Amino acid sequence: MKDPLFQPWKINNLELQNRIFMPAMHLNMCHDFKVTEQLCDFYRRRAEGGVSLISVGYATVDEYSGTPGNIGAHHDSFIAGLTDLAGAIHEGGAKCGVQLNHAGRYNASFFLGGKPAVAPSPVPSRLTRETPRELDQAEIAVIIERFSDAAWRVQKTGFDMVEILAGTGYLISSFLSPLTNKRDDTYGGSLENRMRFGLEVIEEVRKRVGADFPLMVRINGNDFMEGGIGVEDLRTFSQALVAAGADALCVNVGWHEALVPQIVTKVPRGVFSYMAREIKDRVAVPVIASHRINDPETARSLLSRGFCDAVAVGRSLIADPDFPLKAQGGNEDQIVHCVACGQGCFDNIFKMKPVECLCNPQAGYEKKRKLRKTKAAKEVVVVGGGVAGMAAAMAASANGHRVRLFEKSMQLGGQLRLAGSAPGRHEFLVFAEDMKQRLAASAVEVMMNVEVDGNVLIEEKPDELIVATGGRPITPPIVGSEANHVIQAWDILSGKRQAGKKCVVIGGGAVGVETALKLAEEGTLSGDELKFLLVNQAEMPENLYRLATEGSREVTLVEMTERLGANFGKSTRWGMLQDIKRYGVKTCLAARVVSILPDCIEIELEGNVQKIEAETVVLAVGTASENGLVKVADELAIPHTLVGDASIPATVFEAHHQGYLAGWAI
Repeated sequence: MKDPLFQPWKINNLELQNRIFMPAMHLNMCHDFKVTEQLCDFYRRRAEGGVSLISVGYATVDEYSGTPGNIGAHHDSFIAGLTDLAGAIHEGGAKCGVQLNHAGRYNASFFLGGKPAVAPSPVPSRLTRETPRELDQAEIAVIIERFSDAAWRVQKTGFDMVEILAGTGYLISSFLSPLTNKRDDTYGGSLENRMRFGLEVIEEVRKRVGADFPLMVRINGNDFMEGGIGVEDLRTFSQALVAAGADALCVNVGWHEALVPQIVTKVPRGVFSYMAREIKDRVAVPVIASHRINDPETARSLLSRGFCDAVAVGRSLIADPDFPLKAQGGNEDQIVHCVACGQGCFDNIFKMKPVECLCNPQAGYEKKRKLRKTKAAKEVVVVGGGVAGMAAAMAASANGHRVRLFEKSMQLGGQLRLAGSAPGRHEFLVFAEDMKQRLAASAVEVMMNVEVDGNVLIEEKPDELIVATGGRPITPPIVGSEANHVIQAWDILSGKRQAGKKCVVIGGGAVGVETALKLAEEGTLSGDELKFLLVNQAEMPENLYRLATEGSREVTLVEMTERLGANFGKSTRWGMLQDIKRYGVKTCLAARVVSILPDCIEIELEGNVQKIEAETVVLAVGTASENGLVKVADELAIPHTLVGDASIPATVFEAHHQGYLAGWAI
């Protein structure tokens, strides 16, 4: 049976060897809009991994349309860099295109020399918290021409395709939506008028590049914006785009302001693909499904069921550029799956940093962190089988050293196992298995159920020691914290302990929030139960929502600062806080716990002592490093490096990168 992922297809006259498409993602790797060597290296590596088509960008069409970190396509001075980028991708073996876009009201005055962003109407942006300036018709005509000019540059510099972004809340989709388009001229009011700007962009680009040059459009299947355009009108727009000259449609989901999670871990794999199917039923050009397609099985299923003609695999190719080759070569157990954490991709963009990846320490550092074989192999011992230890062991081994990894338990993965046990965080368990599979395929010798001490180190006589022994949960100096009904969050997350009906979680960082949600969600309807009751119309939808969000416990989360989940990344935090409200978790901020009593806790809040009833008290107040082995290594004069929580309690992202770099540096 033929693998649907690896069948040829075409966009216009562009022949493609498989159905895996890497969509455009802002990487923040340009300087003053100019393509850099870092960007070329990044995309060359993805092309080498076997993807058939890559779209880069987005790229700017004028000086109002993006930031200096975007790829520039709005001036001839950027032609040389664009040519280099197309050449790098072609060298890697893939076809390529550029996505053109105008940010509209999503741009910030900070990037525009203090000038306001432009939009169809002066509707404030929740993303920038600024109000844009309304475009007049003469300015609209100029922007359409600038799209055309930029498309000509894309064609001239050797790219195989041009793409127009017509969704996500940017300029074209803000013209399309009645939420942001309040005009009363020919570009506002009726659906026909609101579609006009986007269609004129497509028509003008088509004229400029000619009939045979492939033109793709990325559109929303649903904006997820209350008061915005409906899905039926979006499907009408998709048909109009094809009539205007679009050769393919890539179906996106949501605006950046939308309150529906779109790219984070809790979003089920492939859940938004139904939107591609419903648009595919309306048009006669290839349709690409996107969002949270991070494994070949999901991709094949969508293709074989006719939901789409190709799949957009974006952040999964940041996590593992060899995803296509591994899928085609029967090595799917070696794929590193994107966990959709957003920590290195989306969160870095907010920090004005180039994209990195929790799952792949080489992403963005393709040359700087490239593994290289040593001429003098060393004996390396790694202690600890969490993410930092496994990463260190594999990197050192790949460099040609002889590596033994010791883990004191019978399970690899360390705190990844805890992170993956919280609701909607299952992908961290997948990542633990990915690391375990890659470790098994490496030359690293793994020793399980061995606690390393001085005697083991004397016997091993390593040239280099990497200490990745992790940490332990902190018990705070609070009266009553040693009582039997006081439990560590780690024990709740791992399933070692159960909680009573009334629970108080002390500590509102990431672990505390995840633990509170785990406790609150217990007793709610599962997905299968919800579907059964919904399909059989056993309950009214509003009652099903209540049963899906109302658990069997009363949970209160106490935090001494005024901010919950401060150590979550920006792309994850808002959704977690949304769930705290949805699942009825009570919160008490800026509160200091005074004591823990048999049936309650006492807190000091605004100078007053209050009591909160509690059958179970859960501690989530932090981690202390476990690094006693360092003293032994010092006494034995063994060179050593601390990584992960054994060094300083940190995130999974930091632990993985530290481990990799420690092994890579040997």
